[in-house]
Amino acid sequence: MKDPKPQIQIDQCIFDLYDEYCHGSMARRDFFAKASTLTAGGLLMAQALIPEYIQAQTISFTDPRIKAQYVNYPSEGGTSGQMRGYLVQPTKAGPAPAVLVVHENRGLNPHIEDVARRLAAQGFLALAPDGLSPVGGYPGNDEEGKDMQAKLTPAKLLADMRNSALYLKSHALSTGKLGVTGFCWGGGVTNSLSCSLGAGVQAAVPFYGDAPSAEQVANIKSPLLLHFAENDPRINGMWPPFEAALKANKVSYQSFSYQGTQHGFNNNSTPRYVEAAANLAWERTIAFFKSNLT
Repeated sequence: MKDPKPQIQIDQCIFDLYDEYCHGSMARRDFFAKASTLTAGGLLMAQALIPEYIQAQTISFTDPRIKAQYVNYPSEGGTSGQMRGYLVQPTKAGPAPAVLVVHENRGLNPHIEDVARRLAAQGFLALAPDGLSPVGGYPGNDEEGKDMQAKLTPAKLLADMRNSALYLKSHALSTGKLGVTGFCWGGGVTNSLSCSLGAGVQAAVPFYGDAPSAEQVANIKSPLLLHFAENDPRINGMWPPFEAALKANKVSYQSFSYQGTQHGFNNNSTPRYVEAAANLAWERTIAFFKSNLT
């Protein structure tokens, strides 16, 4: 994967502030203003953390191994009753195992579309739903996308993700075997869907996602592969009770924490990206899906 920005040293306090900005109601101007007061060069560090999606693309939409299109489908109980997603299929003939790719808390941005293309290039039918599509779709920047998603009803948004999974699983191009992966908010949704869909999911790979309750874990029937950043106290604090529930319910799982990484280390559009860790996590993800879905 390409590293789109020159590497600069980011102070941990700026990483922590960025996490607060990404997961709260802080505006970008306030993020920059606070960063400038925290440490020398804080503003420059904060500006460097804003994603640059075009430079971070790894698989072109014209790649001959894949065919990509936007699709619309019904979503009963969701935000509007309709959903739109980015469907990417391998060009090779025949149905393929399916993987749902769930975005972060800002809608379907170009990075998540690129992840869907990466999966299709590996032989999977990938669908990346846009949770913002019922209210106009990803607006072209993460700042507005975050604000739009924060205004949605969580239960309806989750219903849209669940319906997207069911749509993909039953798609004519799918073998019927379903994997789910997601990042940040999407990692939490991955955990949630592995609970609510039970045996309907054959493999789940959450990246640094919120943990489900112990009661929900009892419904998991698929193996899990869980990726964690070393420096991510908000998510990592949820892991001990989550792991205890997995063990108590005899759920098959593997978990990995990647040394020297921050929340979002897989996203190669910002300096949070750690190439070695991201590549290793991705290799493990592809191997896990191939082992459980093919």
